[in-house]
Parts: sequence; C-alpha cells; structure tokens
Amino acid sequence: MVLIMSVVVSVRIPRWLKEKLEKYGVNIAEVVRRSLLEELKRREEEEIMKQLDALSNNLKHKIDLYELSRIIDEERKGR
Repeated sequence: MVLIMSVVVSVRIPRWLKEKLEKYGVNIAEVVRRSLLEELKRREEEEIMKQLDALSNNLKHKIDLYELSRIIDEERKGR
C-alpha cells in the first residue's frame, strides 16, 4: 500500500470566474492539478536542457572526433 501525502493549496480568484467555471462544469481542482504538473514538467525539462548545455560545453573540446569515429567503425565491424 502506497501512502500519498497531500497538501491543500488555496487560490483567490474573482467570483465571476469561479461562477463561470462552475456553469461549464469545470473541475477546478483537476484543472489546477494538471496545470501545476505541466508547469513542473516544463521547468524540469528546462533545467535538464541547461545542464545538458553546460555538460556539452565542458566536453566539447575533450572528445577527439577522429578517435570517436574510429571506435564506432571498430564496433560496427565487430558485429
């Protein structure tokens, strides 16, 4: 059994917005959860891209492309 802890997050929105959302049957909590998950995913991907760029810049001049292509050729011939 997995126990998932949750917290309550409250948001103040204009009354008219809540009323209109309710009129259309919008599940506000679900929309907020989905939106927050999408934002989290976007920011994590952004962070990973920054880390990959930094890693790429650090390794750019440390890899001998000739040696790399030689190793790849040897691996292909060995198959």
